[in-house]
Amino acid sequence: MNDSTFSVSLLRGTTAFRRGLLMLGVLAAAVLPAASIAQDAPQPVTPLDGTLERVTVHGASLEGNLVGDSPDRPVSVYLPPSYDTSPERQYPVVYVLHGFTNSDRGWFGWEEHFVNVPAALERGMQAGTAREMILVVPNAFTAYEGSMYSSSATTGDWETFVAEELVDYVDQNYRTLPDRDSRGLAGHSMGGYGTLRIGMKRPDVFSSLYAMSPCCLQARLEPDSAVVAKARAITHPDQVPEADFLTKIVLAWAAAWSPDPKDPPLYLDLPREDGALRPDVVAEWAANAPLALMHQHVPELRRLTAIGLDAGAQDQPIASNTQAFAEGLAEYGVDHTVEIYDPGTHVSRIDARVENHALPFFSDRLAFSE
Repeated sequence: MNDSTFSVSLLRGTTAFRRGLLMLGVLAAAVLPAASIAQDAPQPVTPLDGTLERVTVHGASLEGNLVGDSPDRPVSVYLPPSYDTSPERQYPVVYVLHGFTNSDRGWFGWEEHFVNVPAALERGMQAGTAREMILVVPNAFTAYEGSMYSSSATTGDWETFVAEELVDYVDQNYRTLPDRDSRGLAGHSMGGYGTLRIGMKRPDVFSSLYAMSPCCLQARLEPDSAVVAKARAITHPDQVPEADFLTKIVLAWAAAWSPDPKDPPLYLDLPREDGALRPDVVAEWAANAPLALMHQHVPELRRLTAIGLDAGAQDQPIASNTQAFAEGLAEYGVDHTVEIYDPGTHVSRIDARVENHALPFFSDRLAFSE
């Protein structure tokens, strides 16, 4: 896996966007037979006391997506050390959402990466800061290299897949505590966005959220014309892997937030045409920004047991937008924690943040069986 460094700049004249540094690995994922354990999965790069499985979960909500991605999704599952030795015990579950251009393979230690969530949990258990729990991460790598965990005819209804079908599969196939009080949702970057997007809508499923460096919180009212022009030069999804990062993410946003079933083979609308803004598409994108969405979901946000937010101080504008989201929660009286840590970029110290902050957060707030 090769990490790449890139900057995000999609708001004209916004220097903060030009300074935002993101480092993510591009990982393609193999499709496995439905509802099966992957027999050809590699050994984890770090030896674990618990068990790491890679299964496939069928998503009816992903069937018929216009871009043709398989609805059979690889999912990595970590089972804690006592799972095999305590057959009557049930466990809380934390669902983890990976970032753009990534997959479950990077986050769950099948490959070298900047974070290994199961290994971080076991270090926390040894230190006494984390408790035994099941960890689950679905592979959301799509033809556009990321689903944005949104609901789209083009790439599928990922909201329903995560909040319903994936949770149902895990509850039916593992010894979970099948209750919202024992379910957490976490993610980084695109996964942090998905955590807030899905979590604020589904407090009936998840009780606690932890969003790390969540991207895409703010509405993009003036997408950069040069970046959109490069995205418009892509005429088929097969060309996406060779595109630069900014082109990929604009296409992924458009596929997630402005799908167009009448415009094959990309099946999406871009927010500029011949250099001019398309107000209808800009409005569709803005409607998917959590800083706008939160005002429509205050009752649901208040139902959540716990919300944790963090971002590196040098990760702009993500850090500023994360702080703005926290201020919005405070205005509505929604209990939460937020930390803008310094120094910190988009991916620096993520493994340590998972070990020392996110996993202890869930260990303190989820309901465990005695």
